[in-house]
Formats: sequence, structure tokens, C-alpha cells
Amino acid sequence: MDRLFCQSDGDMRMWCPSLREIVEVFHSLGAHSPALYPLGPSQHSERMFKRESSLSQGEQQDTPQENALDISLSYIYKFLTLCALVQPGTTTDENLLDLIELLCRAGLDVQLRLLPQTDLQQLLLLLLENIQEWPGKLRQLCCALSLVSNHHHNLLALVQFFLDVTSRSRQLRSQLSLVVIARLLDQQETLSLWQEKARLVELSRLLSLMRPSSLGPYLDSETLPPCQKQQPKASAELDHKVCYLCHSLLTLAGVVVSCQDITPDQWGELQLLCLQLDCHISTHIRESPQAMHRTKLKDLAAQTYIRWQELLSHCQPQAQYCRPWEDI
Repeated sequence: MDRLFCQSDGDMRMWCPSLREIVEVFHSLGAHSPALYPLGPSQHSERMFKRESSLSQGEQQDTPQENALDISLSYIYKFLTLCALVQPGTTTDENLLDLIELLCRAGLDVQLRLLPQTDLQQLLLLLLENIQEWPGKLRQLCCALSLVSNHHHNLLALVQFFLDVTSRSRQLRSQLSLVVIARLLDQQETLSLWQEKARLVELSRLLSLMRPSSLGPYLDSETLPPCQKQQPKASAELDHKVCYLCHSLLTLAGVVVSCQDITPDQWGELQLLCLQLDCHISTHIRESPQAMHRTKLKDLAAQTYIRWQELLSHCQPQAQYCRPWEDI
């Protein structure tokens, strides 16, 4: 127990691990990526976790090992939470951003897939609150997190690491979702993503690009070999992947809107979103008994449309009536 405290200039302080020490712990638990350490937004292209990668039978862990991993990760995140609570002002904003990115990468790691979500989410909420320059660091954090993975499933899971319970987490969820959508559609350089009042307008433009029939070019070039594009099986696989991508994009769009405090002056923007959703997505999904993934996508589109219509009913501007007596 004494090793958890160190004395400096007569003050007794709790020992907190460095980023490198945290990385070493993850590696000792079998982290999949050899480059877990965050290097900054400009050096992420070669570093991504592929949660979708399947493990061979020889790599599968038995139940006792899974339980041990689960317990170890729980202790790690609870201890890091204690460090953040005891010494909230001793960590610089840059180190906090690096730690948040590191935790998100670990949360998507194939070998650490049993990461206890509750412990991770609570820790991330606390780290966000400890950032001193906020919202000044929001853009830097979103840029870094949006490059954690190249797969839309991972990026959606990343957004869901941050609970919708605090003002900062809502800001991050909304902004990060918009940045991820723009990145997946190759629109991050053409839109004004960092103006809070313009999020719904930019999302409306992005929705027009989410039409399932238009999403093929945004899939990984290795999804299907060119010579197999005309084969029925390959065509069905491509259709499934396109609907899967559209499902993730639409879920992220829902996060952007749900984390916004919609005001009456944004009623028209939200109404346009509903029209874009119906025009570009809902009406272009043809259901089939042999393609249940289309039904799931259409259900999500319908649920999203209903939620947005409910928001419209709550934020509708009040009619302005003529009151001539007020000028008398």
C-alpha cells in the first residue's frame, strides 16, 4: 500500500501511472495492436484496431482466462478513475487527450474485447471534466478520435463510449459523430464542421449523400474484387455492406441531433432533415424476405424520422399574432 504514495518536498502524493506504463499494462494483458501509444492526429494513418477481425479457434480464450481479463481491466480503470479524482489538476490537457485516445483504442482492441464498458465510460466522463481548456480542446480531441479506426462499426462504438449524461459528453458525442460521418463520406474538407449552430445544416447536406445506392464508392476498395462485382453472391454481399454502412451513418446522424438542444429558430433546419431522410434514405430501401438487413435499415430510418418529428413538435415556433392594442 505504501508504494501507492510518494513523498516530494514534504508532501505525500498518490502515485499515478504514466501513459507509457498504462500501455505496458495493456500489452501485458494481450493487446492486439503493437502501436497502442497515441502519437497525435498526424500520425494515425498506420494505426487502427480491427474489432471486426475474427480470431482463429486457437486464439480463443477459455472462460477462466476471460474472467481474469475482465477483472484485471475493471481494476485498471477503477484505479485510473481514483487517480483522476485525487489529482484532477496535475495532468495537462495534452496528456488527458492522449489518455482518452489511448483508452478508446484499448476499448476497441480485439484481444481486450471484454473491456468492462461501465468502468470505461465512467472514467472517460471524468477525464473530460478534468480538461481545463474546454471547449477549446474539443476540435483536437474529435480529430484524434475520428482517426482511431477506419471501420464505421468501430467509430460508432467509439462514440457510444461517451455517455449522454453531461454537457461536455453531449458536446463531444454530437461533434464527433458529425466529424465521423464527414470522414466516412470523404467530406471533411468541404463542410464547416466546427460551428455549433451550423451542425444541422451540415448534417442535412451529408444526409443527401447517404442514399444506399450511392454508398458503394465509400466502402473499402478491398470489399469486393472487381472481377466479382457482377456475380449474384458478390452483389448480395455488397448490398449487405452498403446497408451496414448506411445503418451506422444513420445512427450517428441520430446522435448528432439527439445531443443538440434544438431551439425554435432551428425548426426549419430539423424539418429539412426529416425531408432529406425520407427523400434520400427511406424511399430508396426496397425490403425483401431474402434481405433482412434492408428491413432493419428501414426500421431505423422510420424510428429516426419519428424521433425527429417529436422534436419538431416540441420546438415549433409560436405563431405571431397581431396585437394592435400594444401600440396604443
